[in-house]
Amino acid sequence: MIQTVLKRDGRIVGFNEEKIITAIRKAMLHTEKGEDMSLIRQITDHISFRGDSQMTVEAIQDMVEMELMKSSRKDVAKKYIAYRNQRSIARKAKTRDMFQEIINIKSNDITRENANMNADTPAGMMMKFASESTKPFVDDFLLGDEVLDAVKNSYLHIHDKDYYPTKSLTCCQHPLDHILKNGFCVGHGESRPAKRIETASVLACISMETAQNEMHGGQAIPAFDFYMAPYVRSTYVEELKSLEGLMMVSYEHLYNKEINDYEEAPLDFLSGDERIVQHAINRTVKRVHQAMEAFIHNMNTIHSRGGNQVVFSSINYGTDTSAEGRCVIRELLNSTYRGVGNGETAIFPIQIWKKKRGVSYLPTDRNYDLYELACKVSARRFFPNFLNLDATFNQSDEWRADDPRRYMHEVATMGCRTRVFENRFGPKTSVGRGNLSFSTINIVRLAIECMDIENKEQRIAQFFAKLDGVLEITARQLHERMEFQRTAFAKQFPLLMSALWVGSDKLKPTDTIASVINQGTLGIGFIGLAECLVALTGKHHGESDEAQELGVKIITYMRDRVNDFSEHYQHNYSVLATPAEGLSGKFTRADRDRFGIIEGVTDRDYYTNSNHVPVYYKCSARHKAEVEAPYHALTGGGHIFYVEIDGDATHNPDAIKRVVDMMDKYNMGYGSVNHNRNRCLDCGYENSEKELKACPKCGGTRIDRLQRITGYLVGTTDRWNSAKLSELNDRVVHE
Repeated sequence: MIQTVLKRDGRIVGFNEEKIITAIRKAMLHTEKGEDMSLIRQITDHISFRGDSQMTVEAIQDMVEMELMKSSRKDVAKKYIAYRNQRSIARKAKTRDMFQEIINIKSNDITRENANMNADTPAGMMMKFASESTKPFVDDFLLGDEVLDAVKNSYLHIHDKDYYPTKSLTCCQHPLDHILKNGFCVGHGESRPAKRIETASVLACISMETAQNEMHGGQAIPAFDFYMAPYVRSTYVEELKSLEGLMMVSYEHLYNKEINDYEEAPLDFLSGDERIVQHAINRTVKRVHQAMEAFIHNMNTIHSRGGNQVVFSSINYGTDTSAEGRCVIRELLNSTYRGVGNGETAIFPIQIWKKKRGVSYLPTDRNYDLYELACKVSARRFFPNFLNLDATFNQSDEWRADDPRRYMHEVATMGCRTRVFENRFGPKTSVGRGNLSFSTINIVRLAIECMDIENKEQRIAQFFAKLDGVLEITARQLHERMEFQRTAFAKQFPLLMSALWVGSDKLKPTDTIASVINQGTLGIGFIGLAECLVALTGKHHGESDEAQELGVKIITYMRDRVNDFSEHYQHNYSVLATPAEGLSGKFTRADRDRFGIIEGVTDRDYYTNSNHVPVYYKCSARHKAEVEAPYHALTGGGHIFYVEIDGDATHNPDAIKRVVDMMDKYNMGYGSVNHNRNRCLDCGYENSEKELKACPKCGGTRIDRLQRITGYLVGTTDRWNSAKLSELNDRVVHE
């Protein structure tokens, strides 16, 4: 009697005879005689009781074929065999066509799925070959029928599905102090602990690059200023020791001298210890600046994942008020302002300023001058973005201003918007944690399916019933993926599961990661709230109070159900305001093919990202803030607020401040400002003219717009897919 089934991926699951019944019934329905439930039950019972206690999927399917051939319904056997063969042939044909498009470097939504990845290079092509080959395997062998049906019918999208078989996790906030203090060994060489700022900078790069090759999402450092600060002091001491060797005098009494700030100053009219200290400070600042410059340069040139893309990296900073931490922040911002190469804007790392009252927001705050500098840099270089630690949902009762490790109680985010903070299984922190995986629900399709119901109350009630069903499927799918991830061994993630992930220091290489993985989060995302509301009410939330009320109700319902799932499955579920890139157009195309063009719903090439007011809707920045703010408290998995401003923002840092002020006023968690920036693809020259036809520096005419796609910058719109290009062209300025 069959009790368990061995799947192709190695998992052992309980035997479910309903799958045999469903398969035979489908074959019968494609014959003239139709279905015969008596025969179906007879064959199913025979296989169930005659089979071994554990069998493979293929062996069970072979038994079904044999029993059908022995029965009077050989017509069904032929259909069953043909269906299995057709699925194999269809997969091969589809794969062949995809491969031809990759080989011929066609610019389409397959090769432009991720704008940060150059799919035209050999390494990029190999990544796409692997990606497109793996997805059908996941469909066939790793997804249940109910989940697969939801995916095929565009109710659900599983992000990074191509990485599913690898058991990798999405992202991690690096506890970089562990790396800097202890070094690490994940290959044939060993990295020693850092002693000076230059080494600390390099190790930060290597940490993120190495982890990027072990994960399918991004890498972040939650407290870059705090982690780097000790190496500013050690560099200062090193400079004093250099002077000792030159002057043959001991300056040991100056090693721990209190320094208010590390700022360069002339040595004229200084003497004695004062002159020595200032000289060491001047040298230290230069070295810190060079280290920060090298860090940014490396993060824009070091490739990962087979050499096809730079590391998807983020750094959080702004709340270290020590002289050393302030030096790191200042020189990082100064280097960012200057740009890389020929003065180009750096694409990575995504920089995130942690704004907090009493630390870095008000004129009386210690780091207010650096906040002003951050706004100046953001006005020219798009970064830093701004993370509001004062938002009610971003606060921790454990935070203390005098705690040297207070960053452990500060929320940090990934640049695109991913947020990890709350935790059912450990301390409330971002450090050493990340997202495990996430999936997105197409709430627009659910709304479209309810449009024919004339009674508004019934229409909305039916929508919520449908939403609940898909939420259940999504939560179960994420649970099943996590259960699969839990079977991975620590040695499969040499750095992540030895020095980065919380609790991993207790794992042996041959231990599974099951005991620590629950510290991560599972994200249930959504896309197209605006189009969903148009389908249900006739207007989106930016233009109707009624629609806004319903929008908040929908996402509140999702948040409440996610809390239920957290309790039921005992995981950290959260709602994510999905940063859709390739998905933005994928869902829209599927819904347009199924339902046709619906004004305000499927009449554009993209769905509006998550809970945003549509990019084409003309409104003030204040109105946009008022509408989008309530959703930040509901989307614990991540969110972002964008404002588009017109003209040259370089000389208008006050515009950035006004946006941060709005975030503070309306209790928003994370936000940024988009503005005009042109880039010459020939020499790298940039400016902010409205329409630049020719480069003033080299005369080149290959001019591109530097813009964000979902949360990160892309050096050229040539790598954007058609849906996101359409969205970019529709964006309007918020006055």
